[in-house]
Amino acid sequence: MCRTHQRPLELFCGTDQSCVCTTCVLLEHKNHEFLSLEEACERRRSSLLQTQAQSQLMVEQRRQKIQEIQSLLELSETETDRERSVGLQAFTALMQCVQRRLDLFLEELQEKQSRSHRQAQDLLQRLEKEICDLEQSSTDSECLSHSHDPLHFLQRCTALTGLKERVQQCAVEVTLDPDTAHPKLVLSEDLKRVHHSDQKRALPESGRRFSQCCCVLGRQKFSSGRFYFEVQVEGKSEWDLGVVRESINTQGKIALKPKNGQWVVWLRSGGQYRALAGRPVVLSPRRPPRKVGVFVDYGGGVVSFYDADSADFLYSFTDCSFEESLLPFFSPCNNDRGRNSAPLILTPICKPEPVSSSEHCPDPDSLQLHSAPFCSGSRAKSLQCKTRALEEERSKKTALQGEIGRGGEWRERETERRRHNSKTATAV
Repeated sequence: MCRTHQRPLELFCGTDQSCVCTTCVLLEHKNHEFLSLEEACERRRSSLLQTQAQSQLMVEQRRQKIQEIQSLLELSETETDRERSVGLQAFTALMQCVQRRLDLFLEELQEKQSRSHRQAQDLLQRLEKEICDLEQSSTDSECLSHSHDPLHFLQRCTALTGLKERVQQCAVEVTLDPDTAHPKLVLSEDLKRVHHSDQKRALPESGRRFSQCCCVLGRQKFSSGRFYFEVQVEGKSEWDLGVVRESINTQGKIALKPKNGQWVVWLRSGGQYRALAGRPVVLSPRRPPRKVGVFVDYGGGVVSFYDADSADFLYSFTDCSFEESLLPFFSPCNNDRGRNSAPLILTPICKPEPVSSSEHCPDPDSLQLHSAPFCSGSRAKSLQCKTRALEEERSKKTALQGEIGRGGEWRERETERRRHNSKTATAV
């Protein structure tokens, strides 16, 4: 019913979108578009169905969108997990590599410190031995000063003082000749050291190279005058030293004898010292020499060997017939599985001040006896030198012990730092 006119609602105003009666059409809704209720209902129903279909379509589209988003999210999570796994593997490998490099660096550093420590310990042992030798020499000099036998005093005084200084006036520079070295011998770059190796090296062919005997010659040749050189033999159980003729046969085995042009002394296992003078002569040094001095008087036909530290006489080849140039001769012998691996070392010699003589090098006869005043003054000077040397050796020992102590503190700090780094890497 129309609320205004109390008449039935029979038409639908399309303009105002409302149901009206016939009176409303004539009064309030003039010139409006009208439809019957049935036609308006059909139109409205058709429009509603269309809207419903569009809504359903939009719902489906949004559901598909939701599925796409969910698929992308799952794909993103999968990709994130994969990248996380790859990243963790890469960073784990990187950390392991860094840790390995750190461990290697610390190991090399520790090895370097250990090597320095061993070298320092070896040097300390050598210094201790030198101190003992110097103290022994000082004791010998002190005992000699109380000797009442003039002949014994003069002979021993010469050995302790004048002999070494006078022989050293003839010191020469000697280097090793690599063209003569046996293939199992290893020479240092400065050609001052030689040791035996188990590995045979491939070397250029040379007619002067020793083929069987592990020997090497000196580069310098001598055909006149006097000369002297020193070789460090400390730490070795076997060695050969001396001089040979330039024409020595280096091929095959060698019989070391003066008649063959070789004047050599050797040491063999068990402390057996021999001078190879035809029939070997047994030598009995007061103590094993650390350095051996070789003195040659070409014109006098003499080859002498001395303990270079104590100036003790070892042996002399006399009445030698030198018909050609002489070459220094060296053999470190087989390393004996490391027991004889120490090298032979040509040591530098500081020439002392020239003695008051018209000739720097001594005559053979002058090496025997000297006047008492000369020996007395030389002995006092020698004692002063030995005292200074003893103090220097003790100072070196104290300094090395300090270095070793600081090295121990460093190792403790480095160990603590390495432990801390390992804990940090584990935590990461």
